[in-house]
This record gives sequence, structure tokens and C-alpha cells, in this order.
Amino acid sequence: MRSYKNINSLEDLQAKKLELKVEYTLKQNMLVTNSKAYAKQFTIGALIKKYATPNNFFKADEKLNISGTAMSLLLPMFMNKTIFRGAGFLTKAAVGLVSGKVGKSLDAEHISAIFNSVKGWFGTRKEKKAKKFIDYGIPPDSETY
Repeated sequence: MRSYKNINSLEDLQAKKLELKVEYTLKQNMLVTNSKAYAKQFTIGALIKKYATPNNFFKADEKLNISGTAMSLLLPMFMNKTIFRGAGFLTKAAVGLVSGKVGKSLDAEHISAIFNSVKGWFGTRKEKKAKKFIDYGIPPDSETY
């Protein structure tokens, strides 16, 4: 609990009131920025950036490639269930063989590079909007520029 024993006049009261108001707004702004930073660490992009690193995909050496093995099993199933849904048996078998081989060659570095390139396509829109040039009517050759 705060002690207000040193307030003896109206000026002291007004000064203390102003001091408390400044302290209140500083704490409010700090709380807002801290809560935004806390919430930002749990967004989808932040979680993927944190956990989708090459070291987290369990590639111990060239022979043990768990991410490649998982992709060689999941990619043919995904392709046959979505893109080649109405295809015949021979087409599905060929897609299964090809996508299985492609899946084995995908390791953690390739997956993270693909993710970063796809993320780069969507991230450039914000940068273009942020670099908007505002013309104030002063020519660049003038002495006031």
C-alpha cells in the first residue's frame, strides 16, 4: 500500500496526481507491448519458424532420414487422395512410385527451403505497402531537399 503522508498542499496533491497518471500510462503501454509480444510468439508463423528447422526433423545422418521416410509414405497417399482421386490404377501406381522416390529425396533442408520460399511469396505484400513513397512536392534538385 502506498503512503501519501508528504502531501501538505493542493500543489503537492496535483503533482502527485500527475505523477501517478504518468506512471499509470507507462505501465499500461508496457503491458500492451508485452502482451502483443507474448501473443505473437504463438502465431502459426512463429511456431513453424521455431519448430520447422532442419535440426528438428530428426535427420541423424544420411542413412537415417526420418523426415524423408515419412514423406515417402505420406506423399503418395496425399497425391492419390487429392489430385489423382479419379485416376485409374496404373496412374495411381505410377504416381505412388514417383512421389515415393521424390519423398525419399526430401530431407529437412529441402522442406524448410520450400516453406521459406512459399512464405516469401506471401510476405512481400507487406513490404511493398510499407515502402510507399510520399511526395511532398519538393523536387530532389532543390536546395531544401
